[in-house]
Amino acid sequence: MKIKNLLKFVCISGTFILGSCSSDDDSTPPVVVEAPATYVFERNNESSISFGGQTTRIAMAEEIISKLKDNASTEAILDAMFAHAEGANDFSDADLNASGKSVRSKTAASRDYFSDNATDAAVIKEKFDGWIKSQVDDVFPNWATSASAGVAGVIQEAGGGSNRYVNAKGLELNQAFAKSLIGALMTDQALNNYLGTAVLDEASNVADNNNGVVAEGKPYTTMEHKWDEAYGYLYGASQDKADPNKTIGKDDSFLNKYIGRVEGDSDFAGIAKEIFDAFKLGRAAIVAKKYDIRDEQAAIIRAKISQVIAVRAVYYLQQGKNALEAPTVDYASAFHDLSEGFGFVYSLQFTRKSEGNVPYLTRTEVQGLIDQLMGGTNGFWDVTPATLQSISETIAGKFSFTVAQAGS
Repeated sequence: MKIKNLLKFVCISGTFILGSCSSDDDSTPPVVVEAPATYVFERNNESSISFGGQTTRIAMAEEIISKLKDNASTEAILDAMFAHAEGANDFSDADLNASGKSVRSKTAASRDYFSDNATDAAVIKEKFDGWIKSQVDDVFPNWATSASAGVAGVIQEAGGGSNRYVNAKGLELNQAFAKSLIGALMTDQALNNYLGTAVLDEASNVADNNNGVVAEGKPYTTMEHKWDEAYGYLYGASQDKADPNKTIGKDDSFLNKYIGRVEGDSDFAGIAKEIFDAFKLGRAAIVAKKYDIRDEQAAIIRAKISQVIAVRAVYYLQQGKNALEAPTVDYASAFHDLSEGFGFVYSLQFTRKSEGNVPYLTRTEVQGLIDQLMGGTNGFWDVTPATLQSISETIAGKFSFTVAQAGS
């Protein structure tokens, strides 16, 4: 008895070969899905790639986090930037002002995590609103006040270093906002929205992609575009958007920056290439109409981006722990690291396991870690190195790395 249609997959250096067992008189040549050297895809000699919306939101987010450090800013100014309305004069860039896009509208707004969870989505958005309000109401009025336990104000790093402006619990709210946005916007939209089958395969997307039916007036199919939009949340601000790893870590203050930071750690070297290669091969698989290969690449991206979030959470907690254990404690340096760590811990709820519709740490688990981190009466002023070590171990335990690897 001869067995037909037994599919086999082989992956070698970014190439998938799809073939089948067949009888001697029914030979079907294998279909090869090969990733291009760079993220370049064309239809009729025109680029079929588009992620301008992601580039716009990254640029908006950059201006927002910069404005959070301007003590002349008002809550109304910052709220308007966050929830930008088309045509409003909120940004320094006229193109951003003309855009109908906003950062707030896509925060905690993925199809997979929040389409049936409006309550959590609203609470998360309100958290960002609250950080803006507290920065204006609590930190800005104390810009020249020396911070201490229970008192918002400024602390200078040792040796005449940077001034850090903190709330009464020692938290830099601008850092909490910026690093939490990496999870709530960039990670959530990429992993839980645009790479999800609910979005990629929505309505007639599969049939249209199979038949080469492009979006109206566009050179791309809707499925191709959705995949590109996920790509844009990592590389939308890159100097070379087709070959972004040449400057990875230098192109924005969000996911791109911290992929670069993790890539620079010898324990995780190669992760930037793994992510980029998966994006290229997944896009090539869409062109080849091989959706199982596409989904395997999405799973790789989810696992690796989630690891970036977790590694940086542990890294900053460990840096803060080291500073608190020093013979002479530099509170400004310690609290700066812990504030960044706070944001990455908060971002863990938006991570995504490679299989299933679940994060590596649930929202409840993340809130438990935040409560440990800030739970004392005076927050960072009270947190102990033992607590920071325990939180670090909890996070690392969900992933395939150690505290020592991530913390150095």
